[in-house]
Amino acid sequence: MSIRVDSYVFGTIRVGGRDYSSDLILYPDRIEQDWWRKKGHDLQVEDLSGLAGIPVDALIIGTGAHGAMQVSEEAERWLDEKGIVWEAHPTGTACDRYNALVDKGKRVVAALHLTC
Repeated sequence: MSIRVDSYVFGTIRVGGRDYSSDLILYPDRIEQDWWRKKGHDLQVEDLSGLAGIPVDALIIGTGAHGAMQVSEEAERWLDEKGIVWEAHPTGTACDRYNALVDKGKRVVAALHLTC
């Protein structure tokens, strides 16, 4: 079963009882800490390289507390070409959506920006 988000507030997320204060990606079987994007608030294809070859039902993108991070057109096209169902929301909403899909037994990845 996938990892669940316990809570999120600006700058901090609690996952599995542990607090994280840097951006991260939640995979069904692991957490990638200190997720750093090539262009900061402009999500690029390279920023999602960990998705390659992983079977997932959905990718949930947390765009920050105030939605400052944008998904580049190239990343949108790449995700669509790969057949990856994805959604982008402010991070609080993204965490709720991620947990809802996990609770339904879906294999979900969440790429989460914790500030901005």
